Amino acid sequence: MTHGMRSDTQTPHLDGGGRNWRDTATRYALLPLRVFLGVTFIYAGLDKLTDSTFLSASGSGSVGDLMRNVRDSSAIPALVDLALKSPVGFGYAIAFGELAVGIGTLLGLLARLAALGGALISLSLWLTVSWASDPYYYGNDLAYLMAWLPLVLAGASVFSVDAALRARRGQRSGDLSY
Repeated sequence: MTHGMRSDTQTPHLDGGGRNWRDTATRYALLPLRVFLGVTFIYAGLDKLTDSTFLSASGSGSVGDLMRNVRDSSAIPALVDLALKSPVGFGYAIAFGELAVGIGTLLGLLARLAALGGALISLSLWLTVSWASDPYYYGNDLAYLMAWLPLVLAGASVFSVDAALRARRGQRSGDLSY
C-alpha cells in the first residue's frame, strides 16, 4: 500500500511546469524574511561601526553608557558585566557580528549558521538591553529572535550560495534529488 507516499522520482524543484502557485509560494516563503533580516542586520552593523559616539566606553549614546544603564534591569546582569569589561570591544563584536550575520543571510552563505548567529545576537540583546520593556512585546529583540528561528530551521533554499553549491554537488554526483 502506497497511501501517502510519492511515486514520482523528481523533486518539486525540478518538475518543470508542473508546479502550482502553492508549491511556488512555499518555496519562496522565507525569501522576504531573509532579505529583511539580512538588510536590517547589515544596516545595524554599519550604523554602529560608523557611529563614533556608540563605539565609546562612556558618554551619552555610547555602548558603555547603554550597558551601565541596563545592567540592573537585565535578566542576566553577569552578561552585562562581561560586556562592561571592554565596552568598546563588545560594541565592535556586536557590530561585526551583525554585519557578518546580515551578509551571510542576504547571500544565503552558510545561511543556517548565519541565522543562528542572528538568533544568538537577538537573544543576548533581549536578555540584556530590552528585557525591561513593559509590556514585553515593546522590545523588538524578542521579535527578531522569533524571526530568525525559521531561517535556522530551513536555511536558504532559493537565491542563495548554499543552494547553488548544493545544486553543483548534485550535478557532479549525478544526483537529481537535491
